[in-house]
Amino acid sequence: MRLRNLKNKEEIMNSCDFLITDSSKYKGKWSELFGNNNPIYIEIGMGFGKFIYENALNNPDVNFIGIEKFDNVIARAIKKLPNKLDNLYIVRMDVKDIEESFSKEVDLIYLNFSDPWPKKRHASKRLTSLEFLKRYDNIFKNKKTIIMKTDNRDLFISSIESLSSYGYSLNNISFDLHSREETIVTTEYEEKFVSKGNPIYYLEGSKE
Repeated sequence: MRLRNLKNKEEIMNSCDFLITDSSKYKGKWSELFGNNNPIYIEIGMGFGKFIYENALNNPDVNFIGIEKFDNVIARAIKKLPNKLDNLYIVRMDVKDIEESFSKEVDLIYLNFSDPWPKKRHASKRLTSLEFLKRYDNIFKNKKTIIMKTDNRDLFISSIESLSSYGYSLNNISFDLHSREETIVTTEYEEKFVSKGNPIYYLEGSKE
């Protein structure tokens, strides 16, 4: 979805004390920034931040990092977030540079409604492609855990195939997440998809 340009986005971003624009200087030092050794969970492509903020609010013993590359999206997220949380930072970064910002310190990756890159020639750009899974190897601390949600069935199937072929054990797979009777932390896009009756696909992958 194309967003209208936010005229004062630079001002909003510059005044935000939990936004990091040069994440490479914290590589290997994220625990020092947070001031503790709690687990670090990252969301790649955080959108407007609802999901990562609510998780940080509900889990004070986990450190959360929301990654986003588009300034318009980041500025809007900053405006929407009600309060600063000690266990949450936003990082302005392109995911292709993720190895320059983290080194063996991430415990879990959230992939929520990532770009499906439907054309075959673009398959390597999918965030669950083997190319990206190899990059994640260098940022995970010990056990590797990926939690994915999408409304795109083809992306979901290709992700199951790539994760499995790379040695991930898959569990808690759902082809209609919101049919469950449980509280689910949603993203903004997810709420729109569900309101239209679209099923949400979900999986948890882990690798020792």
